[in-house]
Amino acid sequence: MKFYWIKTNRFIKMLFPNFIWSIPSGSKKVYLTFDDGPIPEITDFVLDQLSGFNAKATFFCIGDNIRKNPDIFRKILDQGHAFGNHTFHHLNGWRTPLPEYLDNIRLCQDEIDALATDTARLMRPPYAKVSASQSRKIREMGYKIVMWDVLSADFDLRITPEKCLENVLKNVRPGSIVIFHDSQKAFGNLKYALPETLKYLKKNGYECDAIR
Repeated sequence: MKFYWIKTNRFIKMLFPNFIWSIPSGSKKVYLTFDDGPIPEITDFVLDQLSGFNAKATFFCIGDNIRKNPDIFRKILDQGHAFGNHTFHHLNGWRTPLPEYLDNIRLCQDEIDALATDTARLMRPPYAKVSASQSRKIREMGYKIVMWDVLSADFDLRITPEKCLENVLKNVRPGSIVIFHDSQKAFGNLKYALPETLKYLKKNGYECDAIR
């Protein structure tokens, strides 16, 4: 049975201090993030929901999906959201040699740079699986490695949409980085949990901001 942390614990954060797990501040800001897009209809749904609540977010995009769906990636940019590198082929760093992994990041960055003028360098390793040597080289390339402290688990087909929402609402705090996925697999949970999350955050005085 697959195990994962819904709320990233303090010990994990201490083991990897060079990763960004949350962004504490004096204000009630939350950072919603979306992995694996852009995907037709699904990313469009996410963008429509965010727009309806005047919320900004950060999209960690797969390079191959940007190549296939450049117009959707442009919508992410045009609507003022942030973006990051999620490798070109959604590679598992633990199973990928260092040179191949870095080349895949560069391929993704080429797709981003062809469409975006922003020089921000954010990166999220797929599956959160990245070796120490990969992490070091990624940071030497100028990237900030962004993880999360609240996992919606929308990708988990064993949980209900209501449980997905509960995973977020029970754990979100000011400064939290929350992870969703704008993917086919996650959409069954996402289409319920995201609107309800945005309603809850607005009702409780949170601002949804992008990671810059």
